[in-house]
Amino acid sequence: MKCPYCENLESKVLDSRLSKEMDAIRRRRECLKCGKRFNTAERIEEGLPFVVKKDGRRELFDRGKILNGLKKACEKRPISINNLEKIVSRIEYSLLERGDREIKGTEIGEVVMDELRKLDEVAYVRFASVYRQFRDINEFMEELKDLLIKKGEQQ
Repeated sequence: MKCPYCENLESKVLDSRLSKEMDAIRRRRECLKCGKRFNTAERIEEGLPFVVKKDGRRELFDRGKILNGLKKACEKRPISINNLEKIVSRIEYSLLERGDREIKGTEIGEVVMDELRKLDEVAYVRFASVYRQFRDINEFMEELKDLLIKKGEQQ
């Protein structure tokens, strides 16, 4: 493990524990060269599927991409990073449970939108406007109408 301060490759583990979500091991480390302490989180790399993009390219599932998209959609909204990380963990877990070797990127995008719709309507609309690439204001208004209809059905 490389020290973030001096980039030395040797450190010792002072403490280990499971994360609150029980999906990672958090370790407190001390650099053997500079003596500074830092934290690491280890996740099990399981058989996450390849994501099939719209153009047919395949790439490894990257939780960071989903988290970055969520952060952009939730910018200046009263939503904690913990909530966003929980969403990504739920999506990742559901993909693992499916056991598929490949999944279409559009399926992941729809799941992200469903999660955002439940969390924050403004963030949902922001994400949807980029994800669905609305061509004009009419497409945008149709999405807003659908959101209002679904909200009315839930009440």
